[in-house]
Amino acid sequence: MATLEKLDRESWRGVVDAPLAVLIVGKSDCASCSAWAAELSAWLESSSEWTDVRYGKLDLDQPGLVEFKRANPWVSSLDALPHTSIWRDGVKVKEWLGGGVPRMLSRLGSLTTS
Repeated sequence: MATLEKLDRESWRGVVDAPLAVLIVGKSDCASCSAWAAELSAWLESSSEWTDVRYGKLDLDQPGLVEFKRANPWVSSLDALPHTSIWRDGVKVKEWLGGGVPRMLSRLGSLTTS
């Protein structure tokens, strides 16, 4: 069973460099970010789909993320959160504003048919 990992300055790279990963970028005081993380966590607990995917949440307001921000300059242009992206072997292949399991599943599914 896959779980939603809370990422920090030490662990973010392991998730985005995974063969396939979903990354939620948010802030610790963002209600929408917390709601999306809770929805995803509940789905992960009850689903046997997409268990080969790593799932991570990174809060931009935690200290020590200089390396992440330098490696991902697109973060500085985010004007709304949460921002969700799908990564394949260190490359961001899909991204969208917000969350929602149905949206995520649609985007994951499109990767296998493209």
